[in-house]
Amino acid sequence: MLHPHTEVKFIDTLKGYGVVATAFIPKGTITWVMDPLDRSITPEEADKITGPMREVLEKYSYRNAQGNHILCWDHTKYMNHSFTPNCMLTPLNFEIAVRDINIGEELTNDYGFLNLPESFNVSREKGDKRTTVGPEDILLQYKVWDRKIKASSRLISSVKQPLQPYFNEEQWEKTIKVAIGAEKMPSIMHLYYDPARPTNVVLRIA
Repeated sequence: MLHPHTEVKFIDTLKGYGVVATAFIPKGTITWVMDPLDRSITPEEADKITGPMREVLEKYSYRNAQGNHILCWDHTKYMNHSFTPNCMLTPLNFEIAVRDINIGEELTNDYGFLNLPESFNVSREKGDKRTTVGPEDILLQYKVWDRKIKASSRLISSVKQPLQPYFNEEQWEKTIKVAIGAEKMPSIMHLYYDPARPTNVVLRIA
């Protein structure tokens, strides 16, 4: 479920459509949470999808740590890439604003934490030296991303959270424990999908 104060809007001829804020969204706001309508497609199921629909699947989904394609039912699938994103995915199945997002500003992700099947090149952005997004980016960037997520998660309980009703009780309780420091936010490394690792083997983070 995407934050209610957002809408799909044409950005430019290069990006096409994207998601923009219709109201101010402060740092620490949960901007998306996985809900029961989002579809999780296993690698075995994905292998049976071919032709034009396979292209749709690859374009509008991301892969979780088990290699499942997560296809969002709402406008979340239109969020564009940025090397300096204002939203980041956490291992707790929600995204969080890692800085203030102003009215009319586009909500963005770094596709590097979405377990892409292959690399692609993107123009360099101010504030970041990267020009390639790839499947191994989590391994290279996780320390930087962990710091941003940790700093933002501390604000969860101090800003309005319109998406709280879409959390189950256990998930919200854990989220608040992370916010107040009673538990640690798991490293974004827990999102990494290694095709060579059996899906029943848990990634251990030092």
